[in-house]
Amino acid sequence: MVAGLDPHPTQTSSRDSMDAMNTPENGIYYLEIVAADAETARDFYGALYGWHFEDAAAELGNAFVAEIPGGSLCGIRASMHELEKPVVRAYMRVTNLKASVEQAEKLGATIALPHMAIPGRGEIAVYTHGGVEQGLWQVG
Repeated sequence: MVAGLDPHPTQTSSRDSMDAMNTPENGIYYLEIVAADAETARDFYGALYGWHFEDAAAELGNAFVAEIPGGSLCGIRASMHELEKPVVRAYMRVTNLKASVEQAEKLGATIALPHMAIPGRGEIAVYTHGGVEQGLWQVG
């Protein structure tokens, strides 16, 4: 157990937040790969794993998206601005984005993107913890 973190919160609000994150459908919903050259990365992952990518999805930053084994999605896109560095970021599926963001922050995460709606796909948030970027995705 990490010092200072109780894995079994006793307060109702903490339990509600944990329930928002620990649901049967919780798991990696979307694996985002930000690459210097999205087309080359798409071709590489397609050839390596046999993934079949759709045309770029504008609502996902022009990411090429493939359904991967297990039903998750992988999106590969270029950086959206000059300061965005290449990264692999997993978005965990949650049932209550607001509660999940609050719980991540309570546990020491820094919220990088508190909320963003993605038309037709749901809502996301991004946090960092220990230098690692992680996403949350409420499908809707």
